[in-house]
Amino acid sequence: MDFEIKISDGKILDGSGNIASHCDIGINNGRITKMGELSAASAEKTVHASGLTVCPGFIDTHSHSDTYLLLEPSAASKVYQGITTEICGNCGASAAPLNGDYKMPSDWLDKDYSALPSKHTCASVLGKGAPPWKTVSDYRALYEAVKPAINAALLVGHNTLHAGICGYEPRAASVNEQKRMERALEQALAEGAIGLSSGLAYPPGSAVPREEIIELAKVVVKYDGLYTTHMRSESSELLEAIDESIQIAEHAGARLQISHLKASGTSNWNKIDSAFEMIRNAQKRIPIGSDRYPYTAGSTDLDICLPKWATYGGRPAILERLRTPAVREKIREELLENPPGHWDNVMVGSTQFEEFKGHYLPEVAKALEMNEVDAFLRLIDADDLKTGGIFFGLSEENLWRVLAEPYVSIGSDGSMRAPWGPLSTDHPHPRSYGSHTRFLRAALDGKTVPLPEAIRKMTSLPAEQFGLKRRGLLKEGYAADILVFDPEEIRENATYAKPHQLSGGMRHVFVNGVHALDGGNPTSHHGGSFIARAR
Repeated sequence: MDFEIKISDGKILDGSGNIASHCDIGINNGRITKMGELSAASAEKTVHASGLTVCPGFIDTHSHSDTYLLLEPSAASKVYQGITTEICGNCGASAAPLNGDYKMPSDWLDKDYSALPSKHTCASVLGKGAPPWKTVSDYRALYEAVKPAINAALLVGHNTLHAGICGYEPRAASVNEQKRMERALEQALAEGAIGLSSGLAYPPGSAVPREEIIELAKVVVKYDGLYTTHMRSESSELLEAIDESIQIAEHAGARLQISHLKASGTSNWNKIDSAFEMIRNAQKRIPIGSDRYPYTAGSTDLDICLPKWATYGGRPAILERLRTPAVREKIREELLENPPGHWDNVMVGSTQFEEFKGHYLPEVAKALEMNEVDAFLRLIDADDLKTGGIFFGLSEENLWRVLAEPYVSIGSDGSMRAPWGPLSTDHPHPRSYGSHTRFLRAALDGKTVPLPEAIRKMTSLPAEQFGLKRRGLLKEGYAADILVFDPEEIRENATYAKPHQLSGGMRHVFVNGVHALDGGNPTSHHGGSFIARAR
C-alpha cells in the first residue's frame, strides 16, 4: 500500500488563508506524506471527500481542559467542533506544576482521579479530589498514558506558581520566593511547557505588581516561549490593562498573547477602537496576538462578583468570611451600594440547585423571595464557591470587529465536556461545545471574514502564535491533524439553556493520522499527544 490513509476529491483549504484548491492527501505514520493527484495510489483506507471541505485540524488557543482531558479522553465537545489541539493552562491556572499548598480550581480539584493509570501517578497524592501528579513531566507522562483523542500543549499559570510558593494572601513575592518561582517555571519549561499565563483579574495575581510578572516572563524568553494574559481589567480599566500587558512584554522581551480581547459593559464598548490602536502600535515593536470566542457572554465562577478584598486567602478563607455574620453583612452592604454591574445580565451556570441552572439571577432571587445580592450570597455559600456564572454585557458589533482583526485567533475559553460521563452534569457556557463551529458557520454564511481567513484563524495563526511546529497547515511533512466537513451541515447546537449539545457537520476528524471521528461518529481510536515546547 502507498498510504495508510488517502483523502480524495476534497475541496482543500490549507490553513494559509489562500483560496481553495483541489487535490488528494496521502497519510503515513501520522504525517502528511503526499499532496497532489493520487487517484492511482493505493491506501489501506480511503476517505472520499467529494462535495466536502478539507482543512487542518482546529487549534483552540484558549482552553481550560487541563485535567478534563484525563477524565474524559474522548474530548467529545471539542472533537465534534473539529478541534484537534488545545492550548491549556490559561488565565493563570494550570494543572502543573503543583507546589506547596496550592489548590487547583474547584472544578478540577473536586473530580475523582483515582481511576487514572497508577504507574503514571504520584501515589502519595492519589485519590478523590487530589491531582495524581506534581510536575509538568508527571502530567505529560499521564497524558501520554491516558491518550486522549486530541493534542494538548500546556502553559504554566502564574497564579499556580504564586499560590504554591507564596500562598494566597494579597502580597508580592519576597526576593527568595521570586527566585523559587523562577526556578519552578524554568523546570516546567524544560519539561515541555510552552509559556507563562497570568490571570491578573483573579487572586492572588490581582494583588501582585507587574515587576513580578516581568521577571517570570524573562525566564520564558530564554526558552522561546510566550506570555499570555487574562488582563487585570476588561471593562472600566481596559486600556490601562492593555498598556500594562504591553509594558510587561516589552520589558521582558516576550511575545504577548492577550486572552479573549473584549470591552465588557455598555459604558466601555466605545473603548474598542482605542484598544485596537494600542495593539497595532505596539505590534511595530513586539509580536502581539490575541484570541476571542464568538459569543457575547463570558463565563467564570460566580464569586468573581465579590468585593476584591473578600477574595483573598483561598477558598477556606473566603467561605469563612461568608459564614461570619458581621463580615457577610459588610460584603452584602458593599454589593448593595456598589453592585458589580447589572445583576439582570448574570445567568447562573453550574450549581447544585438544578432548578436554577440556566436562569438569570433576578429569576433566582424571585424564587428565593429575596433580593439579588442575598440570592448571590446564598448560592455561592451553599455551593462552597463552586457556582458558575455566565455574564452578558458584550457588544455584538464589537464581537465581529474583534474577530476580524488579523492577529485574533479563535479560543473557546472553555473546558471540554461530553454529554455523558463525569463531565455531563454541570451547566457550562455553550462555547465549550460550539465556539469553532459557530465561527465557521458565520464565515460560511458571509457574516464574518472570508472562509479561507476564518480557517487560518483556527489553524496556522494559532500554530504560529504558540510555536507549534509542523501543525496548522495542510502541507507535506506536517502532522496529519485534518478535518473533512460538510459546509451545508456545519452548526453549533449548544445553547445557554441546553449547553450539552454536540456540534454538527464534521464528517471526519484525524488527529496525528488517527481517525477520531469517522462519518460523523466517534471511534475508539485516540491519537492525541502532549505537544512539548519545540527545542
